[in-house]
Amino acid sequence: MAINIRNFHSGDARALTDIFYTSIHQVARQYYSQAEINQWAPLPIDYPLWQTKFQQMLPYVAELANQLVGFMTLTDDGLIGLAYSHPGHQKKGIATALYRHLETQSRRLGLKTLTVNASYLAKPFFAKQGFVVSRKNEISRNGEILINWSMEKHLL
Repeated sequence: MAINIRNFHSGDARALTDIFYTSIHQVARQYYSQAEINQWAPLPIDYPLWQTKFQQMLPYVAELANQLVGFMTLTDDGLIGLAYSHPGHQKKGIATALYRHLETQSRRLGLKTLTVNASYLAKPFFAKQGFVVSRKNEISRNGEILINWSMEKHLL
């Protein structure tokens, strides 16, 4: 089945929010404690807040069989802010298809460098795409320390 990558539509926000929360609460457990996960993706879900965030970030969205299965965001200065795929569709090329589309768009925009703050989960994926670690980060959220890595890739 072909993965379709497209621009965000306002009606996508709830499904993308669910992908974000489901991914963190199900998949991140192998690397993060429940307390850390609760700080990263607190419950209950604030859907209106995420609607606003997605309208500002305008993610690239992945569809498989007319179902939303992942998304990535890119800022004007080349930061990949969010990169998530649905747990039920991981290891199926969703993130790779999204990333390839994002990199193509980055080159069209004339960006020279892409950056990302990658979690334990995302770090191997971005390394495979040619990103290198520039530093390890410790982010404090309400007494919990979340670890991620700043990574970058220079586009030729």
